[in-house]
Amino acid sequence: MNDGGHMHGMAAPPPLGGGNSSNGTMMHRRHMMMHMTFFWGKNAEILFNGWPGYDHLGMYVLALAVVFFLALAVEWLSHCNILRPETSSNRRGSAAAVIGVMQTVLYAVRIGLAYLVMLAVMSFNAGVFLVAIAGHGVGFFLFGSRAFNKQNNSSGKTSDLPPMNC
Repeated sequence: MNDGGHMHGMAAPPPLGGGNSSNGTMMHRRHMMMHMTFFWGKNAEILFNGWPGYDHLGMYVLALAVVFFLALAVEWLSHCNILRPETSSNRRGSAAAVIGVMQTVLYAVRIGLAYLVMLAVMSFNAGVFLVAIAGHGVGFFLFGSRAFNKQNNSSGKTSDLPPMNC
């Protein structure tokens, strides 16, 4: 839709198969708009087609909680120290390769979760945007700030993974 040079949204494509279900009855599906600007409301699709659904406040709140905990998990993985410093340094050969593979898997999981948070924010729902920021903020406070940071690490290493840089 183009309205005086302002794009307000794009209509979602029609369901495949002409809207007929397997038993031959016509399925009635509400027309969802894909917003291209931020909007408030519980009627949004977040991450998956049809989720959290139309007029389902409980599912919307669940979707917000999922986005919050995804962002929290990204921050935890960004600041975690699962691999012990004495095992990751001063090792050679196959032990170093195993630790390298473990770091690579942790990195891939962190990036995958970060992309899921990004895709959720791309729903342009203001509530999703705010809980993503809150999840990252709470996660940083708990795992990355000096408030709960344990300073007993003698190696100076603060995380198993490199920092997320833009």
